[in-house]
Amino acid sequence: MQPESRLDQEIERRRAKLELARSLGMKPFGEPYEVTAKARTIAEKCDEMAGQEVRIAGRLTALRGHGKATFADLRDRTGRIQLHARIDVLGEESYRNFERLLDIGDLIGAEGAVFRTKRGEPTVEVSKWTLLTKSLRPLPEKWHGLTDVDLRYRQRYVDLIVNPEVQDTFVKRTKVISYIRHYLDERGFLEVQTPVLQTVAGGAHARPFVTHHNALDIDVCMRIATELYLKRLIVGGLERVYEIGPDFRNEGIDTKHNPEFYMLEVYQAYADYNDMMRLVEEMISGCAQEVLGTVKLSAEGHTIDLTPPWNRLKVWEGMEQWAGVRPGDLRDNRDAGEIVRKLNLKMDKGITKGSVIDKLLDEYVEPKLIEPTFLMDYPVEISPLAKRIESDPSLTYRFEPFVLTRELGNAFSELNDPMDQKERFLAQARERQLGDEEAHPYDEDFITALEYGMPPTGGLGVGIERLVMLLTGIDSIRDVMLFPMMRPR
Repeated sequence: MQPESRLDQEIERRRAKLELARSLGMKPFGEPYEVTAKARTIAEKCDEMAGQEVRIAGRLTALRGHGKATFADLRDRTGRIQLHARIDVLGEESYRNFERLLDIGDLIGAEGAVFRTKRGEPTVEVSKWTLLTKSLRPLPEKWHGLTDVDLRYRQRYVDLIVNPEVQDTFVKRTKVISYIRHYLDERGFLEVQTPVLQTVAGGAHARPFVTHHNALDIDVCMRIATELYLKRLIVGGLERVYEIGPDFRNEGIDTKHNPEFYMLEVYQAYADYNDMMRLVEEMISGCAQEVLGTVKLSAEGHTIDLTPPWNRLKVWEGMEQWAGVRPGDLRDNRDAGEIVRKLNLKMDKGITKGSVIDKLLDEYVEPKLIEPTFLMDYPVEISPLAKRIESDPSLTYRFEPFVLTRELGNAFSELNDPMDQKERFLAQARERQLGDEEAHPYDEDFITALEYGMPPTGGLGVGIERLVMLLTGIDSIRDVMLFPMMRPR
């Protein structure tokens, strides 16, 4: 018999039970149920709660019949608890219905006294039960051994049901976001919301998704970053703002990238990138302590301590140390071509000074950044929104935080000189002409905003998924997104 036939047969068997339950006056797609206790509380305080009557609800994940008694495992959001159903407690009719109507996957409510079995298992002695939802499809029998990882992402609801550790990952993700909000709110930052649909997709090097607005008859882009709108609010005098929300980039999908992802962006007036460094190391170490109970992470054979202060490394120091390239070796696009040939770099975009710097950092420097490190003082060619360093205008006050070779974000002393910003945008336009489709577009309204005056400002962006991956030790972005982008079947 083919697996499809067995599945169809099982669904029909469960549908028959559904109709039988209805004929007995039950409501197999249920009503509200008052819950007075959670599985974890019962398990942790079993002796203290012994004899106490509780009402618990959740999904059946195991059924073990023993004649006139049945043990069942019930799982709610907090964990698993054992149920004990006996004929001499429930009565013959209720117990027989428990036996013949229920399947693994059903959602039930159970009422009864808490006790500990002879084997020491915290348990609820069921004196009354209610079918809350009949499950018409069986759960996978060996989900942990399933090699089709693709199916886990497509049917995340099933993944969450049968894999408690997956639930735990997303509980931690929620705690991460909650902690960040609390941290920033306590420091006087105002959470705001900016447009998702934009006429100019700026704030990052990325290719946007483009759609059409029918009423206005214009093409609009889904935002690739919130940066330029948040800085408009700094111009407007809000001084400390942040936003946590989705950005969209029309790029490839791999273990670190998904076309839709969540970003935290923070902007603080009268601050600079040094203030942002202190904010990052304090916020992330505090987040780890809150979510994990420790600031020390063990991953990939390394033990990492997130306690501030983190290491500081300048971009050209890293490139000279690991790639053997000095500033004088890479002065313009002609030098860039020579370095590509010398190092046999495989370029996926036009060969310019900026693109080669990006490539050198990606291949030679970033893989060395194991300890928490701020890679800082990026060349101006790849930092169109960052303020120049006064002592060396070829560099900018920009840093990226790295832990275990993973880039967590991007931060600047924000460029607030409208004339310099205009020249940078024009330089990016020239990069586009040379084949860089991700070069920053020209945003005239943003230039206008800067002309009204933006105070010296520190800005920061942190990838939420990247941070959750770090704190959970997970290697793929798809495992920290509830519903990652998938190719249609």
